[in-house]
Amino acid sequence: MLGLDAAGKTTILYQLKLGETVSSVPTIGFNFESVEYKNIKFNVFDVGGQYQLRLLWRHYYQNANGLIYVLDSSDSERFALAKETLQNLLSEEDLKGIPVLILANKADVATASVKEIAQEMEVDKMAGHEWFIQSTCALTRDGIYDGLDWLTKKLQKC
Repeated sequence: MLGLDAAGKTTILYQLKLGETVSSVPTIGFNFESVEYKNIKFNVFDVGGQYQLRLLWRHYYQNANGLIYVLDSSDSERFALAKETLQNLLSEEDLKGIPVLILANKADVATASVKEIAQEMEVDKMAGHEWFIQSTCALTRDGIYDGLDWLTKKLQKC
């Protein structure tokens, strides 16, 4: 699970693991949890999204079967950086061909629609990757399981 800092990765991870909102601080390093959903065990690394930590991401996604990319959909000023970061990730050999679930988090306060986010992120240019964008609110869990349903179906085909 990757994304820029303050996107909501840790909140989503602990909603999945514990079913509750936990207060969190910026992740320095990573959190790791195993989460089972619909007979698939997800080993989830929630890696900090600050610039210095993004340089280390490649050490966490080796042998990944899917990518959950969390985007703060209320922070339109950083959409260009989020897009560039995702495009750089998907150019990595270790992530070649894997399905990409984009969780457009903070939908409860976002001004951009999923369609607008898809255009901003240029997801249609993600050659070689199946992708899906799901509007979410980590605090209430709205949309999180809808996104996981899509990813689970993709992973069961593998």
